[in-house]
Amino acid sequence: MKGSTHRRCYCRDPHTGKPLGKKCPRLSSRKHGSYSIRQELPPREDGTRRSFSRAGYESLKAAQADLDHVRTLLGLADSDDAEGLAQIAELLEKVAEEKAPLPDIEATRRRLSHGLDLTSRLTVGEWLDMWLAGKKGRQSAISRDESNIRVHLKPRIGHLRLDRLRGTHLTEMFEAIAEANVEIAEGNAARRKAFEDLAQIPWKGREHRARRKAMKAAIEEMEPYRRIVGPATRQRVRSTLRAALNAAIAQQLITFNPAAHVELEAGKRPKALVWTDERILHWKRTGEKPSPVMVWTPEHTGLFLDHIAEDRLYALFHLIAFRGLRRGEACGQKWTDTNLDAGLITVAKQLVVDGWEVYEDDPKTDAGARTIALDSDTVQALKRHRAQQDKGRKEWESAWVETGRVFTKENGEMLHPANVTRRFVELYKEIGLPPVRLHDLRHGAATLAHAAGADLNDIQEMLGHSSITITADTYTSLLPEADLAIAEAAARLVPRARAASKGDAPEAQGEAEAVEANVLDGADPSGEISGPGTPSAHAPLTQTAPDETSEAE
Repeated sequence: MKGSTHRRCYCRDPHTGKPLGKKCPRLSSRKHGSYSIRQELPPREDGTRRSFSRAGYESLKAAQADLDHVRTLLGLADSDDAEGLAQIAELLEKVAEEKAPLPDIEATRRRLSHGLDLTSRLTVGEWLDMWLAGKKGRQSAISRDESNIRVHLKPRIGHLRLDRLRGTHLTEMFEAIAEANVEIAEGNAARRKAFEDLAQIPWKGREHRARRKAMKAAIEEMEPYRRIVGPATRQRVRSTLRAALNAAIAQQLITFNPAAHVELEAGKRPKALVWTDERILHWKRTGEKPSPVMVWTPEHTGLFLDHIAEDRLYALFHLIAFRGLRRGEACGQKWTDTNLDAGLITVAKQLVVDGWEVYEDDPKTDAGARTIALDSDTVQALKRHRAQQDKGRKEWESAWVETGRVFTKENGEMLHPANVTRRFVELYKEIGLPPVRLHDLRHGAATLAHAAGADLNDIQEMLGHSSITITADTYTSLLPEADLAIAEAAARLVPRARAASKGDAPEAQGEAEAVEANVLDGADPSGEISGPGTPSAHAPLTQTAPDETSEAE
């Protein structure tokens, strides 16, 4: 296709006012006028001709460079690729009309090879939608990415061009999220203070009623309680963006991933703490939990299990408390994967909540697919539960829904995990136990196993963790009794000239040694179990060391 460069000026005839064009006598000077280019483009569908024209070049060299650039772009499509040639022609027409810089050759080549529209400027939001639509994997992970894109990424950086996204844009985005956190915290505090003030206003009296009405109206105008975007959430937002941009690099849409170079505060896993008497007292006085992850003592666990012994879901809570199943794993457990005669269960499926919808999926990790040994009490609890379920199957007759699951609704339908959590909270509140999450029973199972002598590898296999680091950092807490035993044993390793004070009699020393031995064995020195309320029949079971068969993974 024809193309050319030429020099022209914009001088006009002083008499007629018409452009002189090539007749201008000053064109003989190379410094007069400017250079232009014109390149013929593939014809339109109706056969009409079209071309690319651009003027204003100061030198022939600059004009020739752009003409070569245009010809190279046209050469990206094969001569028999009518669709590709038409796309490039439309791109050049648009560039000429908008007087925009010529598009990058390599970027255009990538877009053309991937079938992308050359005339559009792909934005971050558009690419995130495309990436999410083609994403494969667990539905829960896809839903998390969708939430991060919808809530955080598209509103803040979705309008930016994908190929112009820079690290500064992401830094500004996360700084804006941090600033919004301050506003959210202030709004939540103001709303909380308004409710506290409302509670102080008496109900009786016309003036008091008017004040209460005005206060309620003011509360209605306030922002509702909102969650702060913590460090862990910000890390997940960056992870979503980084994965999407890596996919863009793989498709040669961009060559650099700015999300991989943004520094954020590390999202630390909360450390599990045991509900000691001092922590319970602090909670009762202030309503504050010492840690987001709190673990019941063996006495608390025993009281809870005694209280719910007649509840239909007793065996489910018992299984989680002693063997550390995840909520979804317990709800998804099937009888075909449960061998009560051998005292073994195989975790093969789990129920996952997506929004409010529930679906069956494989365990969370490859290590989550595991076989767990059951102690004799857990086996008996599951046998009683099976007998209860068989009785319900007969009573419901044809209305019974056969799911094959160990734990179901009264009519056999599968449980909704959120309802199991709600029932758990109702049960422990009935006897005034300190608050824990249902997932914290899993932490408690790890803590009990650790106190009973299991090493971290045993606990990792029981819980189904892919990394022992998670087990060590998050899921194990020393019980106060075990911690005291370790402290006493460490103190005895240091030889002292005077091991006892003047007032210590030999009998007292012997009694102290006996107390230490009892503590090391997991027993209370007084022979009784301390804790809220009356002693539990379940508590001593958590203090005895497991035998080899019950702990074999």
